[in-house]
Amino acid sequence: MIDRKKTRRIYIGNVAIGDGAPISVQSMTNTKTTDTEATVAQINALQAAGCDIVRLAVPDMEAAQNLGNIIAKVKVPLVADIHFDYRLALEAINQGISALRLNPGNIGSEERVRAVVKEAKAHHIPIRIGVNAGSLDKTLLEKYGGVTAEALVESALQHVRILEQQGFYDMKISLKAHDVPLTLEAYQLMSEKVDYPLHLGITEAGTARTGMIKSAVGIGALLAQGIGDTFRISLTGDPVVEVKVANEILKSLGMREYGPTLISCPTCGRTCIDLAGIAEQVEERLSDIKEPISVAVMGCVVNGPGEARGADVGIAGGNGVGLVFRKGEIIRKVDEKDLVDELFKEIDAILVEEEK
Repeated sequence: MIDRKKTRRIYIGNVAIGDGAPISVQSMTNTKTTDTEATVAQINALQAAGCDIVRLAVPDMEAAQNLGNIIAKVKVPLVADIHFDYRLALEAINQGISALRLNPGNIGSEERVRAVVKEAKAHHIPIRIGVNAGSLDKTLLEKYGGVTAEALVESALQHVRILEQQGFYDMKISLKAHDVPLTLEAYQLMSEKVDYPLHLGITEAGTARTGMIKSAVGIGALLAQGIGDTFRISLTGDPVVEVKVANEILKSLGMREYGPTLISCPTCGRTCIDLAGIAEQVEERLSDIKEPISVAVMGCVVNGPGEARGADVGIAGGNGVGLVFRKGEIIRKVDEKDLVDELFKEIDAILVEEEK
């Protein structure tokens, strides 16, 4: 059990964040926010994949004024991503958004900040302060000699103080960089300075192939230290992939149940079947199952059932034949060509038993 750092609680729509609430998964649409149909379809796909909160870009007033049309057609809480123009934040609140992502220091005068804070307070709208390594103020870059963890933290605290001076405390904080060690240091430092919920992320992580590795290392390391209350995996491409990767990270840390768990051995000289091909078939067929069942695909009948005895069900290959087992106990021997089908007969039986 991971001992999580204590933070205060906020709510984005009906999703609790902080103070021991389950860690939430976020993503962001890449459709035009003015395109209601495409955006709603993507939000629904994200939610179906296990996304708790979705952020939308609001680059102009047309996008802000269309938020209500989107909100009316989805169930997941939405966050409006605002930069520079405080009027977009006011319109997003007017349209019924669940939260704002903005930095109060870049939306103009103190009067404009007060206007946004007043409406956010009145509508119980939390604000995420989001600091990125690529957009630090020049004065901080000069002070710290470049992008450092201390610079990121000071930038975030400057924005925090602006809101606190207005009596606003319903916020969470993110400090993102594409550099994993830098990100780790920044969040570790920030977690010692504030008790606001922290939104984790490795920004501009790259494509799914490399980005999921950087994200899993960085975000996984922070979560394992008990740091973080919500997070987004930032990948180039389909945001649904972000959600699946995020949930797999939580599952691997024992923080969320998320569909089946596939256990498969790395192969060795004892392997006498097409283990890689069989494992890929099993993984593909498991993708349609939502229940948290553990399935093992092992390449050796000598050690396979014993090594994977913790799995609900599994198969172990031999020379042209294989074993089907449940909880380490061998059930039957079958031909190699029938292994996958026989495995799924057992999976279906287990799922039926659990429904009763």
